[in-house]
Amino acid sequence: MRPFTLNYALPRGADQTVTPYHFDPARQLNMLPDGRPAVSDPDLLLAAGTTTSTAGSATHFDD
Repeated sequence: MRPFTLNYALPRGADQTVTPYHFDPARQLNMLPDGRPAVSDPDLLLAAGTTTSTAGSATHFDD
């Protein structure tokens, strides 16, 4: 039996969002395809609002 609240607490499907950056574990930064840190692109920051990765704690924004 599935609890009623899980119908609202969990996403209904996979996230279809494609991010234009990837996490580089050696640098501990999100990187753009051209090799620049993702935080150096103001247009990306305006569009995405953040470039926080899941490399750190999932419960803290500033990890």
